[in-house]
Amino acid sequence: MSYSVIFTCEHAGNHVPEQYQSLFGGYSEILESHRGWDPGAWPLANFLAEQMEAPVFGCLITRLLIETNRSPDSPQLFSEYSTPLPIESKEKLIQNIYKPYREQVQKVIEKMTKPVLHLSIHSFTPIWHGQERKVDIGILFDPTQNIEAVFSQQLKDNLHANLPEFQIRFNEPYKGTDDGFTTWLKKQYSKDDYTGIEIEVNQKFSSNLSRVKAGLANSIKSSIKGHTN
Repeated sequence: MSYSVIFTCEHAGNHVPEQYQSLFGGYSEILESHRGWDPGAWPLANFLAEQMEAPVFGCLITRLLIETNRSPDSPQLFSEYSTPLPIESKEKLIQNIYKPYREQVQKVIEKMTKPVLHLSIHSFTPIWHGQERKVDIGILFDPTQNIEAVFSQQLKDNLHANLPEFQIRFNEPYKGTDDGFTTWLKKQYSKDDYTGIEIEVNQKFSSNLSRVKAGLANSIKSSIKGHTN
């Protein structure tokens, strides 16, 4: 078995299209914060895709306008800033931003040789509700799926080897079964055709990603090689 690999980054940017900028008047600090996007995730995703010679897709529109990492029926699809929009405006956001992003990814997956390994790259704030998170890199997967569990264990082992001082955790700071793009795609494909894993990196590294980039790239390569042998 040999994986075809694809990378995505659902929170790649915090751009607000001009027609929606009035929704965020006076809230520039929120847009720049972890609530508006995932700092460091997009350059990391691009680097990993380049190293793996794999396709990469990112949504540069802020998640506070529409959340591309949630299912279409999720109550978190719109934030408190975009929820007041009329139904027609919300439908335009779905048709012009949400669907095009997700559909372009799925179209590529459809054409790829199976099985496909989808690595969704994210970052998280180091302080949550005043508490420091004791994790540097999180590997998010469904522990009930054997293929995901085996690959995730190989990735964790390789990360420990390449980044020995880092705290590597399974399903932290979020659960791999929480609603997201990878969990939604798992419902569209068989587990033999599609493996979707989120990689979460602590934003304390976002200003200097060189070590994380190298460690993750080498670890992913080794894990794929080990998984396909």
